[in-house]
Amino acid sequence: METVKPLIIALDGRSGAGKTSLANALAQILGSSRVALLHVEDLYRGWQSLAATGRRLAGLLETLRSGHQATWTTWDWAANTPGTGQRCLAPREIVIVEGVGSLHAAGRPHIDLGIWLDADDELRKTRALGRDGDTFIPHWQLWAEQEQEYLDTEHPREAADLLLDAESPDSPLEQFRRLARFLPPAIGQGLPVGGGTDRVLESVQLPAPECAASLFEALSAGCRDAALLESTSHGFEDPLGRNRYTILALAQRSTSPRLTTIGQQTTLDSGAGSLRLGTGFFDALGGIWPATEQQETPAADPAPLPQWVGYLGYELKRELGARDLAAYLPDGSVRADARFFEPDTLLVIDHQQRTLVLKAPASLLESTEHRVRQLLGTRRKPAHLEAPVFSCPDSAAGYRQKVRAAKEQIREGNTYEVCLTTELQAVVDNFSPFEAYCRLRVSSPAPFAHYLRLGQLEVASISPERFVSISPTGKLRAEPIKGTRPRGIDEQTDLALRHDLATHPKDRAENIMIVDLLRNDLSHYAVPGSLAVTRLCAVETYATVHQMVSTIDAQLRDRSLAAAALRETFPPGSMTGAPKLSTMNILDHLEEGRSRGLYSGAVGYLGADGSADLAVVIRTLVCDHLADGRWRLGLGLGGAITADSDPQEEWDEVRTKSVGVLGALGSAFPVPLHR
Repeated sequence: METVKPLIIALDGRSGAGKTSLANALAQILGSSRVALLHVEDLYRGWQSLAATGRRLAGLLETLRSGHQATWTTWDWAANTPGTGQRCLAPREIVIVEGVGSLHAAGRPHIDLGIWLDADDELRKTRALGRDGDTFIPHWQLWAEQEQEYLDTEHPREAADLLLDAESPDSPLEQFRRLARFLPPAIGQGLPVGGGTDRVLESVQLPAPECAASLFEALSAGCRDAALLESTSHGFEDPLGRNRYTILALAQRSTSPRLTTIGQQTTLDSGAGSLRLGTGFFDALGGIWPATEQQETPAADPAPLPQWVGYLGYELKRELGARDLAAYLPDGSVRADARFFEPDTLLVIDHQQRTLVLKAPASLLESTEHRVRQLLGTRRKPAHLEAPVFSCPDSAAGYRQKVRAAKEQIREGNTYEVCLTTELQAVVDNFSPFEAYCRLRVSSPAPFAHYLRLGQLEVASISPERFVSISPTGKLRAEPIKGTRPRGIDEQTDLALRHDLATHPKDRAENIMIVDLLRNDLSHYAVPGSLAVTRLCAVETYATVHQMVSTIDAQLRDRSLAAAALRETFPPGSMTGAPKLSTMNILDHLEEGRSRGLYSGAVGYLGADGSADLAVVIRTLVCDHLADGRWRLGLGLGGAITADSDPQEEWDEVRTKSVGVLGALGSAFPVPLHR
């Protein structure tokens, strides 16, 4: 007979939290025939045995883990002495161990999933005494002290992978079910997953591109998390098909999952339940994305259907060995280094095919479709927006000196291109980030415009630059921008500026160096021989600037490597310089240890099929709603420094890149105290 080597789940929590009820319920939904239950209380040997029981349990878990039957002697509670009987437990596919002490440090090496069940102290006591009052009342205080010592010495809650809340309106079982699909397949496989229903809306007047903001504003009202991803540059050339789709992503349910990295911890939250995925964002992402098996023949031209929407902050650079800088806000809080939400409702407009696809849970589909039909064709009315007054931590003279210091690093051979940045900052009492976005999308059309709302963080961007895209068939694409000129005051001046950008040796050198960096980044997980530079130093024209853009393509070796490929290309090379790691360390020093936060990172979506499209966070207003009700606004700006950079021209480029955002807000570039 084949030995069964079970997957072991430990369910811990203080007395009265509801562990036994939850363990029984888990056994039912996971399949009673697959599950063996071990109640830790059956191992206790008296009222002062908690610490020793944890160590005894470790031996039993090792036995079960090896596929053998575990046996132990019972305890005679009436006599308070060892009993004469024995109990045994034969392993099955899954073993659930429940009770105080199940997450003792000695047994953790044998545990595949640790669960901690939180509950209020009064609720726990009421439950525990109501269940075992006759025997428990005389020993409650003694047992409570042992539990506290266990928490203080073994830290079981901190060791748990999955945190559930017994006091949430949603039961711990429902919290578990929502997160089960992110657990090991042996646990989550076969459990029902709340999916969405697709519907192509026919006989509707498709919204003009400029109406997407109105539609989004109405549909996203009340949503904690929402995003509008679109190209607003429909009036400009579109050689790569960037203008085709508009995506409205909404979390209409408060329990929609969120993936968050703060410092060294990555978690996945759904309502009151929280799953700890480890210390690294990209490693954690690789464990849950892509979410579907590889199709033999993916659709040739599928519409994007994001599974995750959100951002990668620049400080994830720590995962590549760079310095770790936290993004502290004025109220003392720390902004997440990465955050994505899983939309339960998607609206995808295909401007080329003139179709509109709605994807929503069955319970929300009819009501959402009704609202969409009502809203199509409506236009929003602009609201008042007070012009923020920005400051800059760098003076013109100070920035020029940093340029000289960067050039010295280049001269010494420590780097050959340095993407130096600064940030305009403002704190205002009242502000509407969405109104700011609506002004930006009109005044400065861009192919990767986006508005993102994640709780207290809102992002308004007119980014012209793609970071990385991955097609459902695994085609990788990066489109770095290096080289900028302002638009001219008349056609002749404008053409001259465009020609100057196209032919200037410094700008071409900047661009080619980043192309070389990205060729290296993409090659790590590409099919050998598939790497190609399909455009080199092309000039694209936008409302306020001309930009020099290149395109690098490659074929991903395997779709399961999508997260690893993102990690290898992050942060965007156009925002670091080259070589990447040493240059980031130089930048931390030149930028005086300031965290860039979202700026220089990426915003976009990740599809369940392994597809992705992420924009570089530039020309972007990052808006944090502080605890005191005020808004902290940040606008990152910068440029690439090479050996022949002119310090004054670099400062002028910073000002040029601010025009699109500041002009839309009615704000002026700050005049530093020291010029």
